Amino acid sequence: MEIVILDGYTENPGDLTWKGFEDLGSLTVYDRTDEADIIERVKDADAVITNKVPLTAETIQASPNMKYIGVLATGYNVVDIEAARKQGIPVCNIPTYGTASVAQFAIGLLLEICHHIGHHNETVQKGKWTSCPDFCYWDYPLIELAGKTMGIIGFGRIGQNTATIAQALGMNILAYDAYQNPDLVSDRCRYAELDELLAESDVISLHAPLLPDTKGIINKDTIAKMKDGVIILNNSRGPLIVEQDLRDALESGKVYAAGLDVVSSEPIKADNPLLGAKNCIITPHISWAPREARQRLMDIAVHNLKSFIKGSPENVVNS
Repeated sequence: MEIVILDGYTENPGDLTWKGFEDLGSLTVYDRTDEADIIERVKDADAVITNKVPLTAETIQASPNMKYIGVLATGYNVVDIEAARKQGIPVCNIPTYGTASVAQFAIGLLLEICHHIGHHNETVQKGKWTSCPDFCYWDYPLIELAGKTMGIIGFGRIGQNTATIAQALGMNILAYDAYQNPDLVSDRCRYAELDELLAESDVISLHAPLLPDTKGIINKDTIAKMKDGVIILNNSRGPLIVEQDLRDALESGKVYAAGLDVVSSEPIKADNPLLGAKNCIITPHISWAPREARQRLMDIAVHNLKSFIKGSPENVVNS
């Protein structure tokens, strides 16, 4: 079996091994692939593995040997899954590898907003504490989370894990999701309609997939329904937020702060309206990237291909 990995660097910059794939066939790994090179690199492959390199209908149709597509991620919008289905090619994703790390990162963004730990360390290193007339100082308001309400939009595995950590900090949870599991309801966690969540939450954390009804769910109209001084977190999908509307709300103070690990177009464009916005923390889409999570991703990706070879593909998104 000829196996081609089109953009392996972010999954494995050198601290993991591709041996699991090597054991399954002849493996070629490219760190990155430009769009102009895609067809040439996959035309003879039986199995194509991609993270963010697009596999369009044109590419799929131009690759007669292609029998399997694996996505090194949960999201699979980079693949034309209908074109693959028509060609009888299963597309398999990685659904659960990053639950713990992504939830942890969401709370990390929140704690940074509440305490600005990085900023205060930097001021100490530069001598501000040494010359301070008092035994302490703070350059931003410090926020205690106990007793506050976190609204979570998208209450799947990651949303639930985020809620568990937030509750450990003393927060109450309002959850909005099309599917409601009554077993998750408690005296400190319940489901709510979107308008109630917007109105009652001190912190709103986004953990929803990108769908037609979630795209732009954070916009000037929904922001207007929020509490003054709300905090918004997003480390799920960038297009859930209308970015200019969020910038306007940050600049006006309607939204106190935002912590974002994703934006609408990645890498972030130089003209993204959130660059330089007041109280806006942006990190480069790294919630998923702890070594432990990437190892789980690798293990599941190999398992997916093994299952296909055995005739029982798993995690198929276009069946």
